[in-house]
Amino acid sequence: MVKICCIGAGYVGGPTMAVIALKCPEIQVAVVDISVSRINAWNSDALPIYEPGLDDVVKQCRGKNLFFSTDVEKHVAEADIVFVSVNTPTKTQGLGAGKAADLTYWESAARMIADVSKSDKIVVEKSTVPVKTAEAIEKILTHNSKGINFQILSNPEFLAEGTAIEDLFKPDRVLIGGRETKEGTKAIETLRDVYAHWVPVDRIICTNLWSAELSKLAANAFLAQRISSVNAMSALCEATGADVSQVSHAVGKDTRIGPKFLNASVGFGGSCFQKDILNLVYICECNGLPEVANYWKQVIKVNDYQKNRFVNRIVSSMFNTVSGKKIAVLGFAFKKDTGDTRETPAIDVCKGLLGDKARLSIYDPQVNEEQIQRDLSMKKFDWDHPVHLQPMSPSSIKQVSVVWDAYAATKDAHGICILTEWDEFKTLDYQKIYDNMQKPAFVFDGRNIVDVAKLRDIGFIVYSIGKPLDQWLKDMPAVA
Repeated sequence: MVKICCIGAGYVGGPTMAVIALKCPEIQVAVVDISVSRINAWNSDALPIYEPGLDDVVKQCRGKNLFFSTDVEKHVAEADIVFVSVNTPTKTQGLGAGKAADLTYWESAARMIADVSKSDKIVVEKSTVPVKTAEAIEKILTHNSKGINFQILSNPEFLAEGTAIEDLFKPDRVLIGGRETKEGTKAIETLRDVYAHWVPVDRIICTNLWSAELSKLAANAFLAQRISSVNAMSALCEATGADVSQVSHAVGKDTRIGPKFLNASVGFGGSCFQKDILNLVYICECNGLPEVANYWKQVIKVNDYQKNRFVNRIVSSMFNTVSGKKIAVLGFAFKKDTGDTRETPAIDVCKGLLGDKARLSIYDPQVNEEQIQRDLSMKKFDWDHPVHLQPMSPSSIKQVSVVWDAYAATKDAHGICILTEWDEFKTLDYQKIYDNMQKPAFVFDGRNIVDVAKLRDIGFIVYSIGKPLDQWLKDMPAVA
């Protein structure tokens, strides 16, 4: 019986291994993590992450051929294939601070694998890592191998949160990179055979190690670039009276461009886009390519500009001050159908409003108060370290209250900010909300999901990103 072990029970490791267990009943899959609370959650009815369809998959396999354990060394020692899916945060100090990936957790995982292994293993990079990480890991393993043969593969994940299970069931492609040697080719074939249980072979792409590692960074950079492109256009649309939805629809009809990732918004978030672009920038700089590095840096600069622009628009519309005013924040996750708040634009928007002394009332159907308070108190990049290494629960921010209902959030508020495109926000009773708000009542739609004309008829002053401006907003221009 083939045994697979995955180190890291997070957003990537948990769902990926659950689907492998479901599709390959003859393979025993163990997901291991040093976090006792996380493993306990995976073994309970309340899984540690929210992902549509994940519950069903886990419950079908758990205890049969899918196991969650804190006994890391035992399962690694027994495994034929070891996936490594640990945190690779951005460095906050030292060489490459603010850009380079911190491979501390990866290196300690590699040293542990070398220590406990008694049989040959295939070690698979699943975390998003900088190009050439495999080479470094290979050196650690071979220098500590005690005669055991290790093959390193890169198998980057291309999951989108909110649709991860669907993406795993029907991937656009599975990418496997390995050494171009006899042993490397054999290792690639072994992993390919696992995926071939349910993925058509023509969708499994085999490359060399560096191509696989770089393809992941490149894919995320291209996607983020599209969002920054349409967001840059949204600023121009507001200035000229064009409608960004109409512009992006027209552009997306060009089959060479396509319609995906062309929705203007308050900005992109998530654990990968910013981190991977910063990583790409650092790799370019290290390889003497400053022009290429500057090109990709601009994608992040436009994203930061979009968030700042949104905050400035709110403050300037409300008589240039939000001090002491209650602002309702609807949505905190970085996108709908996930509880993930990593790098969510809501953090920077909320911090910007708090900097102007606003009182915030926040509602998100999947994010709890502890997480929101933690996110608003943490330093940049702290979120990407394992929970037990993050700062202890910081002091909560007094001007922030977290509520469990959109109507409670908006009661007596001066303005509403929609920061996540949850479907329920489209169908709220906005007349009821308007009646219970301070006047003039503002809606700042950071996701372009509300019916602007309907809200204006009710009496709201509405700002939608990239849409023709309300007369009120024209009279009170945002100062960038």
